Amino acid sequence: MTAVRLVLCVGGDVLRAAASDVTKETWVLTEEAKGYAARGSPKAQLLAAIPPEGATRDVLKEKLGDAFGVGINAAARNKWIGFQKGNKDFVLRKVENVKDELQEQLKRLQNGEAVPDKVIDDLKSRKLITKEKSIWYSLKKGPEFVVKRKSLATDVTTEHLRSGDWEDLEFKDYNYGAQGQPIAKGYAHPLLEVREEIENIFIKMGFVEMPTNNFVESSFWNFDALFQPQQHPARDSHDTFFLKDYLDKVKQVHQSGGYGSKGYGYDWKRNEAEKNLLRTHTTAVSTRMLYQLAQEVSEGKTLAQEGQEPFAPKRYYSIDRVFRNEAVDRTHLAEFHQIEGIICDKNLTLGDLIEVLEDFFSNLGMSKLRFKPAYNPYTEPSMEIFSYHEGLKKWVEVGNSGMFRPEMLLPMGLPEDVNVIAWGLSLERWGLSLERPTMILYGIDNIRDLFGPKVDFNLIKSNPLCRLGLGADKKLEACELVELDHRSPRLGLVTS
Repeated sequence: MTAVRLVLCVGGDVLRAAASDVTKETWVLTEEAKGYAARGSPKAQLLAAIPPEGATRDVLKEKLGDAFGVGINAAARNKWIGFQKGNKDFVLRKVENVKDELQEQLKRLQNGEAVPDKVIDDLKSRKLITKEKSIWYSLKKGPEFVVKRKSLATDVTTEHLRSGDWEDLEFKDYNYGAQGQPIAKGYAHPLLEVREEIENIFIKMGFVEMPTNNFVESSFWNFDALFQPQQHPARDSHDTFFLKDYLDKVKQVHQSGGYGSKGYGYDWKRNEAEKNLLRTHTTAVSTRMLYQLAQEVSEGKTLAQEGQEPFAPKRYYSIDRVFRNEAVDRTHLAEFHQIEGIICDKNLTLGDLIEVLEDFFSNLGMSKLRFKPAYNPYTEPSMEIFSYHEGLKKWVEVGNSGMFRPEMLLPMGLPEDVNVIAWGLSLERWGLSLERPTMILYGIDNIRDLFGPKVDFNLIKSNPLCRLGLGADKKLEACELVELDHRSPRLGLVTS
């Protein structure tokens, strides 16, 4: 049991006082013991309750209550009482006056007097006393004690200079360890942090960013130029937001084939290709860039007559927004940022694609790769990319890749010996989204907390630096794949 007492003995305001504390331990009586100190011990109470002629047990029990049982046994042991011959229920007094030592001991403790240790041990064993710890605080006038509060100056003002009282001012001590006012500044969004890291990987590998500011795209560039048939499920209104001398070649290769292909053999409709939409993938940008490159090659053929090469290899990448008509939930929005890369050069092979993929994914921290044949409308051959997940102890799909088909490239006007290899990661149907790796990086389980009106600005201010796929020499773990939800494996990245 602990009691706290504060002693203040001052007049006026107490300022700059010297304080000390004093701890004291004392024995205090329990509630039972306080009753014995006031009325006597149970055996003394019993003796006092017996009249000269004696009394029955029932009468005494009614007078004493709970003290009767303890009192009659103790009084009998001390031979203070006896019993009528032949009647044990009738109690007689054998002594007139007794000394109640227990009552005296308890009163001495109650008054703060010293009591022998032997007595303390006896009372403690009978649970009649308990130890109380008291803390007292003593305040004394310190060297700078004043009765009236005096304000300390923090600055010298013009009024002080005019009046001349600055010479008598007492100034408040400066706290050189205090924090200053935070500097108002902008903060990079986590999406931009992750985007910059992935861009650095592309730039390190010699890629150039494609212009991706054309959100509204025609169905022709988004689908038809990619040799994707007009009846393909991805062109259905449930998956796309519709808004409105190369065209003939695309029509011909769709309807009747060409360039070694039989085509799809259907009636290609121009009004379907002219529909405007919000682009569903940035591969539409890749298509435009390849067409532009083909025109540059065509215009540069005059250079060939002068002995110069009209074609130069290109490496392109894009990270920008695309749109899908999907239900919004904790892991999906109707818009997200897609990532993809393409390389355009002469006589590229599937082996070149595999080599580039191993380089790209090693920069993301994934060195164990496998490849599986797959189908895409606009790539042939096509490959799904798998990486070994050390945590799950199994191979997990992480990407899709392939070589753009001749039916897509040759109508543009690219030379026949020019091939294009392309890839993205399988976090979305067409490539790697920027949002989901960012969610894993920053421990966000709801995409609406990362992008949109529900974003917490404290997250933007306090987000850590982002480093992707750094090796053991940097003392950082490599990227790892984790299950974000039940739908598909997601890419896990690392922060410094």
